[in-house]
Amino acid sequence: MPILASACYGKDNVRVYKVHRDEKTGVQSVTEMTVCCLLEGEIDASYTQADNSVVVATDSIKNTIYIKAKEHPVNPPELYASHLGNHFLSRYPHISAAHIKVVVHRWTRMSIDGSPHPHSFFRDGEETRNVEATISRSSPSQKGSDVQFDLKSSIAGLSVLKSTGSAFHGFVRDEFTTLPETWDRILSTDIDCTWTWKRFASLAEVQDSVEKFDKAWESARAIIMKTFATDDSASVQNTMYKMCEQILKAVPEVDKTAFSLPNKHYFEIDLSWHKGIKNTGKDAEVYAPQSGPNGLIKCEVARDVSMVIR
Repeated sequence: MPILASACYGKDNVRVYKVHRDEKTGVQSVTEMTVCCLLEGEIDASYTQADNSVVVATDSIKNTIYIKAKEHPVNPPELYASHLGNHFLSRYPHISAAHIKVVVHRWTRMSIDGSPHPHSFFRDGEETRNVEATISRSSPSQKGSDVQFDLKSSIAGLSVLKSTGSAFHGFVRDEFTTLPETWDRILSTDIDCTWTWKRFASLAEVQDSVEKFDKAWESARAIIMKTFATDDSASVQNTMYKMCEQILKAVPEVDKTAFSLPNKHYFEIDLSWHKGIKNTGKDAEVYAPQSGPNGLIKCEVARDVSMVIR
């Protein structure tokens, strides 16, 4: 007898833009987001019995995303995601959890003739600031139970490269190995870093942490940039572990930090066939960037062993 093991539904790729206008100074700030909201709860009948009476229409979910962006601040995104998820549990007793993902796209204020422009911006990279929030009832079977907030914040798509200061040697060598050892190489990757906050017991606790969310993002980004640039890297693995250690130290409210880094390769080009041009080893100046395949290195570092299985 088949059984519905799990189910959720909602609206994805909802694009939201909000402008904040400071009437006193005339300065405007903008935020552009892509939002996904998925709901779960007592919705099995819509799948198994064609009973739509338990379905909050995905179009209604889309409208709610816009309305809550109007009613509440969208910065920091952790707070907006919490308000949005809390709404669905407060409004619909049969919904037990709301899964919210917010991707904040990067707009940077223009500087014109040395001064910040009040309302003009440019896209200086594909880096995004992301939040994944699960707002759920402490006891899903009890419709009136307390609501808890599990938040993950992240930086994604931050492309970095350094032309030296990276090595990779001493790895396993066997009959499958063709990669030469190197003590000096190009290191390039797209940063994907996530930090998991200690569980929040209420929306009020999330609201009280507003300043901590921005500070954590700023600290994590600064640590990533400085460590990447200054670490005499023995491997991507060791460099990302150092980043995790420092983020946990800088943000005590965080339980775990994780990285997923593609190792984007730049290969030397042997040009000796043309007039004996030297372009390998210490003479290498022209390289061929590779789109794939690439290495993919991941890790998650927890504050202590009790947090590993969470």
